[in-house]
Amino acid sequence: MDAAVRQALFDAAALDRLTRVADTDPSLVVGDFADPAAAGALAEAEVLFTGWGCPPLTAQALDGMPRLRTVVHAAGSVKHHITDACWARGLTVASAADANAVPVAEFTVAAILFSGKRVLHAARVYRERRSWVSPIEVIGAGGNYRRTVGVVGASRIGRRVLELLRPYDLRVLLYDPYVDAEEAARLGARAVPLDTLALSSDIVTIHAPQLPETRHLFDRARLALLPDGATLINTARGSLVDTAALTDELVSGRIDAVLDVTDPEVLPPGSPLYDLPNVLLTPHIAGSLGNELYRMTQAALDELERYARGLPYVSGVRAEELVRSA
Repeated sequence: MDAAVRQALFDAAALDRLTRVADTDPSLVVGDFADPAAAGALAEAEVLFTGWGCPPLTAQALDGMPRLRTVVHAAGSVKHHITDACWARGLTVASAADANAVPVAEFTVAAILFSGKRVLHAARVYRERRSWVSPIEVIGAGGNYRRTVGVVGASRIGRRVLELLRPYDLRVLLYDPYVDAEEAARLGARAVPLDTLALSSDIVTIHAPQLPETRHLFDRARLALLPDGATLINTARGSLVDTAALTDELVSGRIDAVLDVTDPEVLPPGSPLYDLPNVLLTPHIAGSLGNELYRMTQAALDELERYARGLPYVSGVRAEELVRSA
């Protein structure tokens, strides 16, 4: 991992736990598998404890790690560094993706509730008038009583969102091609086709993986299906939405958006999305940051302890899963 990532992931308690579980030098942080200074340690390593900034584990890199048996990733997706060569070597892999899903889902639910309450609109009107504003007038038909929320993707994050939405008096729709009606009902939602979800939802939140088939999942035609006044929330990947088409919809004022990710990321300085009153644009902050990073560290250390005790991983990653996951 990057040295700065190691600094952010490990407080004193986590370092103490790491050294109690593993025979390791916690000051050794490898950012380049070709670094001669790391060759000796890598040649002896049985486990790699990885994080953001880990370089790809290519066949050439693995040649320098003959004793390596497993990789424990203290973050979400492993697609950036786990290669086919890892599976060919028979390595096992664990990830803290479940822990990373928690703050994204929390961010999403906050965005859903704020959107239903028309908070962006109310704040803008209050800021412009700088005088008394009628709450009834500014909220209008807004509110979160039996509002319809469409969840796109029953991923780790999508499922966590569905779980967190259960206490609220909302109608929840779900689109996921791998989830049938019975499973959707168990998750607290009604399974519907994607176009039906777009047509029927006051708020749409995207949690599908970035795959070739999900590029521009919300293209111009599907965005046009959203009802007037609807809100689109994207905390997944920017490429799932056609940015040009979304920009046109938002400039028109027909819909609102909460965008934590965009395509490209970062948007060019001249993009109108920075200044539109109906857009909340944030710089990819929904995932684990600040003290939330410690949750991922502890989850990864839990997996490391299971490995040390000869137990299977709780959040193991399988090669076949990566084909349709983030």
